[in-house]
Amino acid sequence: MFELHTLISAATKAAEEAPNPLIPNTTELIVGTIAFVLLFLVLRSKVVPMFEKAFTARTEAIQGGMEKAEQAQRDAELALHEYTAQLADARGEAQKIREDARVEGVAIIEDFRTKAQEEANRITVQAAASIEAERQQAIKALRTEVGALATELASKIVGEALDDQVRQSRIVDRFLDDLEKSN
Repeated sequence: MFELHTLISAATKAAEEAPNPLIPNTTELIVGTIAFVLLFLVLRSKVVPMFEKAFTARTEAIQGGMEKAEQAQRDAELALHEYTAQLADARGEAQKIREDARVEGVAIIEDFRTKAQEEANRITVQAAASIEAERQQAIKALRTEVGALATELASKIVGEALDDQVRQSRIVDRFLDDLEKSN
């Protein structure tokens, strides 16, 4: 035990001679405080305003960007509404043009039909007139030929010549009229 006691007394003597590590040295305390105050003043006067200026600029840039983005959004919505209105107008106009074209097409077709019908009627009338003229010519040619044959036949039957043109025409006409009445 003696040794323990000696050890404790030696530790106590050493402790009395060495300063306490929990209590700071006064010189260090004063120098540290002055250095802290100087550092605080330099940071407060030089560095903090730079940070605040950068922060303010950044905030303004972000705020301006947000306002620009909102303005761009409003402009885009306005342009979209205008585009939609123009598109609706264009669709309505296209529908009107299609309807006008359809009506015009129907009118053109009807006009062509009318013209074609008129042309067909004109051709029919001309053909009928041509046929009638050819028929009259054929009848006339036939009468002349039949008249000549009938006159020749009658002169052979009667035994006398029927050279008189007026008499010959009367006989042929009477013969043909009798022939038509019998049919």
